[in-house]
Amino acid sequence: MKIRYLHTMVRVLDLEKTMAFYKLLGLEETRRVDNEGGRFSLIFLAPPGQKECPVELTWNWDGDDGLPSDSRHFGHLAYEVENIYEMCAHLQANGVTINRPPRDGNMAFVRSPDNVSVELLQMGPALEPAEPWKSAPNIGHW
Repeated sequence: MKIRYLHTMVRVLDLEKTMAFYKLLGLEETRRVDNEGGRFSLIFLAPPGQKECPVELTWNWDGDDGLPSDSRHFGHLAYEVENIYEMCAHLQANGVTINRPPRDGNMAFVRSPDNVSVELLQMGPALEPAEPWKSAPNIGHW
């Protein structure tokens, strides 16, 4: 029996903030569906050259009383990055809290504006532990 990954869907409250967050990660919009009757939009974002690996952002035009929530029922998205230190510095410089810093040179966690946990993993072997990340504490939960 074959199986193929299609997408991961997350609900979003503030589409503009959420789009800006995922673009900081390097994702690009690959497809958009605006449903006038249902009053919602589906926006698909994926890493460059990886349209087969999208995250689907579902945005209800009239708001969503369930958001933002802890989103722990969802789990997390995971992306492999070329240099975890550079990515975390880039995100932090743009106002993103690094909830679980990459102390080990391999893994970090951040949260989207909608409180979705995003895991960042170093491509290939872990980088040597380095400051300021090596001694950085966790902030909040991830």
